[in-house]
Amino acid sequence: MIKIKIGLIGFGKTGKAVANVILQNQEFSLEWVFRKSNLLEKRSVPEFLGIESDESGIIFSAHSISIGEILDEHPVDFIIDFSSAQGIYTYGQAASDRNVKIISAISHYSKKELDLLKKLSKTTTVFWSPNITLGINYLLFASRYLKKIAPWVDIEITEEHFKGKEGTSGTAVKIAHALDIHVDSINSIRAGGNCWKHEIIFGFPYQTVRLIHESIAREKPLEMAQCSLQKSSFERKRFIQF
Repeated sequence: MIKIKIGLIGFGKTGKAVANVILQNQEFSLEWVFRKSNLLEKRSVPEFLGIESDESGIIFSAHSISIGEILDEHPVDFIIDFSSAQGIYTYGQAASDRNVKIISAISHYSKKELDLLKKLSKTTTVFWSPNITLGINYLLFASRYLKKIAPWVDIEITEEHFKGKEGTSGTAVKIAHALDIHVDSINSIRAGGNCWKHEIIFGFPYQTVRLIHESIAREKPLEMAQCSLQKSSFERKRFIQF
C-alpha cells in the first residue's frame, strides 16, 4: 500500500497529539516535523513519543535547515500546520512551488495571511479550518439549520478553554459568523487545564435549546483531516475553507 507522506509544522501539545495519531494510522507516513526550536533536532518522533513505528519522522529545526531543503530531500504529499498564524510565511511559498498540498488548522488568520493562502492555492490546494473536527462541523450544520427554521430566536455563544489560551477562540468566531452573531458578544471562559468546549444557546419563549461540543483529548484533530487527506479530494488546485 502506498502511504500518503506528511510533513508536520509545529510540535506543541496539539502537534505531538497529531503526530501520535499519524504514526498509528497505516494510511499515512510521517516523514518529518519542522519547528523553530532546536531542542529536539534530529530526534526520532516515534522514539520521542514512545511509539513503535517504522516511520522515520525526524525532527528538523529552522536553525539548521530551510523548509525548501527539507521538501527537496524528504518530499511529502501534504503539510499539516499546527504552529501559528506566522507559520505560513515559513513554508507556504516553498510548498506551493513544489505542489505540496497544505492543511492548516490555525485558529486565527489576518486578512494578510488569508490573502496569501488564496494566492498559494493558485498553484496547489490549500485547506484551512480553525477547527477540523467532525464534531464541530456537525455542530455548525445543526445550529445553522435550527436558526433557519427559527430566525427570530435569541442566540448566545459560550466557549471554554484552558487558562493559558489568549483571545477568543477561532472556532467560536467561526460559529458566530455562521449564525450572523457579532463576535464581541461571545462569552469566553478561561479556567484550569480543560481542552475546549463550545456551546450555543437558543432562547425560545419559556425554554432553551443547547448545542454543545466538548473535546476531551487533543488527539481529536485528525478526524476530519483524515477525510481531507484523501488525494482524490485534492485533484484540483483550490482554496477550501471550513
